[in-house]
Amino acid sequence: MNEQNALIQKRILSPGEQYIPLTNGTRVKFHFQTRKANDGTIVDDSRKIGQVMQLVLGKKFKLEVWEVIVQKMALNEVAKFTVDKTLVTQYPFVSKTLRDMDKPKKNSHHCCGLSLQTEGLGYKDLDELLSNPCDLEFIIELVSVELPEDYQKETWQLTDNEKLNTVTKLKEQGNQLYKSGDYEKAEECYRQAVSIIEQLMLKEKPQDVEWLELAKLKIPVLLNYAQCRLLSNDYYAVIEHCSEILQLDPDNVKAYYRRGKAHFGAWNPKEARKDFQRTVELDPTLQNAIAKELKAIDKAQQERDLEDKRSLQHLF
Repeated sequence: MNEQNALIQKRILSPGEQYIPLTNGTRVKFHFQTRKANDGTIVDDSRKIGQVMQLVLGKKFKLEVWEVIVQKMALNEVAKFTVDKTLVTQYPFVSKTLRDMDKPKKNSHHCCGLSLQTEGLGYKDLDELLSNPCDLEFIIELVSVELPEDYQKETWQLTDNEKLNTVTKLKEQGNQLYKSGDYEKAEECYRQAVSIIEQLMLKEKPQDVEWLELAKLKIPVLLNYAQCRLLSNDYYAVIEHCSEILQLDPDNVKAYYRRGKAHFGAWNPKEARKDFQRTVELDPTLQNAIAKELKAIDKAQQERDLEDKRSLQHLF
């Protein structure tokens, strides 16, 4: 670290308000302007890009020197750092990523090795910087410092245990919102919870103990999400989610019932009857409720048959 610090020269342009010791997990936001140290050419300016830069310390950002720089600054300080070229070899790639954020995806260049050789980075000045590295100057204004306990972490920042705790909290929040009738916000809580569980499942081998435990956790959350989609008349989404649940838990009564409701709504009467019949086989106490559902299907079928008959009569 001392060798690295020797390659960074700092000059304060405007003193800050207070110095805050930064630990891993601290989120910092700053504006920056990048110049070539040899001729002063401006390479990038965050204000012209239209966004403040955000870093979470300790998350192995591609340009490590920026983490070193911000830890030398006080809040609201403006300083110029002259950095040796050996520490900024990744800057052209970072710059390309930031510039591409405002461009349609179809116009962005994917930087695999072959395209880098044949097409470059898609920006002449960055290609030049990549071919002829030089020392860079960063004028940094540190505008925000949030310690790990002072902000809500994004999912990618969480440990696996933190993600599991977040799933529990999201499910509880969703349940409370659902009970209060705020189905849209409840659905969003369930959606986020399912997404986190699926991320964790990707790390495990299917059917292993850990994977099965996560699948067990996923079932009730996905059921709740499906119920919210059912209330929004998104029938095919409900069919898809409930079918997934039944692959994990073949005798899940709620999944059969909600899929039956969705098939009815999408007017797949044969599939709806089959799911309702399976529901009552698994839980005979639902016989009266299922009888009403089957009666509703019969009535809708009669109305459709009558409408079809009338339509045919108009043809002759």
